[in-house]
Amino acid sequence: MDLKLAGKVAIVTGASRGIGRAIAERLSQEGVKLVLAARSAQLLQELADSCVSEALIFPADLRNEATPQALIDFAIEQFGALHLLVNNAGATKRGDFLQLSEADWQDGFALKFFSTVRCSKAAWPHLRRHQGAIVNIVGVGGRTGSAEFAIGGAVNAGLLNLSKVLADKGIVEGVKVNAINPGSIATDRLQLRIKNTALEKNISHEEAALAMAQKLGVARFGRPEEIAAAVAFLASPLSDYCQGSVLDVDGGQTRTL
Repeated sequence: MDLKLAGKVAIVTGASRGIGRAIAERLSQEGVKLVLAARSAQLLQELADSCVSEALIFPADLRNEATPQALIDFAIEQFGALHLLVNNAGATKRGDFLQLSEADWQDGFALKFFSTVRCSKAAWPHLRRHQGAIVNIVGVGGRTGSAEFAIGGAVNAGLLNLSKVLADKGIVEGVKVNAINPGSIATDRLQLRIKNTALEKNISHEEAALAMAQKLGVARFGRPEEIAAAVAFLASPLSDYCQGSVLDVDGGQTRTL
């Protein structure tokens, strides 16, 4: 199916691995020109070299206040337009609420929340000009909360609200804004969680993975490509009646309305 994305220009943050990498690969397959942002220049270049569409890299730390504007400026300088922003940067620290430091909270909000705010603000005039779109990659913890994911849950709840705010503005100004809540996706970060669980419970890696997966609705972990497919849909004209939507791609993990 032609999603009518060929020739469009997109920025994907957090693109070097996991979900971000899968998103970049899927958009590249659709013929999208890419600006790939993350901290690892090596991983970004490896990804760019594997893309079938034109892909440029922007290695930088989005926690720095000036970086988001520089990222948007780079995309415009190189491609002359911007049609899609995928805010995917940021993995917050896990841990017990009482053990998390003030610096942990500040770092989590700087990397995931404020990078989304700043990238969206810098990109907005260009997206408005081209009737473009924003897709925010958030997380199921923003709706349900979890003792283990105190920072992530708080950040994600804020991002869900921000997505609604931007969607309301986008109705008037012609920018489509939606969010995706990934569930437990098979990434390196999830593998680390499984490893830690196995050590804590003195069981094998396979046993820990099976126990975690069985708690999910469809009893398996999601694939990064499944999140990427949702992004491609929300970026395409097929989703033009979606505005302010939150798409849970979690295998039935979320039990709230």
